[in-house]
Amino acid sequence: MGIKTRKFFFVFFTVFAFGYAHCFAQNLDVDILKGINPRYPKSLYWRNTSNSAYYAAGAASFGTLIYGFVSNDATAKHNAVETFINLGASVLVTNIIKVGVNRTRPADRYPDLIFVNSPTHNQSFPSGHTSLAFATATTLSMQYNKWYVTVPAFAWATSVGYSRMYLGKHYPTDVLAGAAVGIGTAYVGHWFNKKLFQKRYQTSPKHD
Repeated sequence: MGIKTRKFFFVFFTVFAFGYAHCFAQNLDVDILKGINPRYPKSLYWRNTSNSAYYAAGAASFGTLIYGFVSNDATAKHNAVETFINLGASVLVTNIIKVGVNRTRPADRYPDLIFVNSPTHNQSFPSGHTSLAFATATTLSMQYNKWYVTVPAFAWATSVGYSRMYLGKHYPTDVLAGAAVGIGTAYVGHWFNKKLFQKRYQTSPKHD
């Protein structure tokens, strides 16, 4: 077998393997989503849980900032700045990936399998609600470093991710990617704030 022939078969089988893996992952994505998404996703609980991603993010940032100025609390002001940076980075990175990947929403691609009450026709990957929720939860857990903050925060963020699948808005991989983006941007933002406020971190016992 010549070199050109071997190269052809190598390229052919590589493309075939990647194509098969993509199809398998896509089918698994759809199968899991079908098991979560009901034919009539009308639950107000999951709809409100989904929308709470924006309310909680606003409360964590603006609420902390207002409290910091009202009480003249330097720690609260610093936490508010960090929260704004982390959540802003999460939104920015999420939207850049959305445009780059340009994945079709599950209900648009599989209208007979996945059901939504209010269709959304923009990009699907990753889930913006989920990335915002996990960025909020991760930021709060690092700022307060208490189990009674961390556990409820991540339980809530996970519920937001589940709600996006229940409502038929996102695939499971969209939600997983959203969680990864939220956690990742929060940690990077925390590192950036350590550099920005290095002297304060060195003197404050509340931060690692």
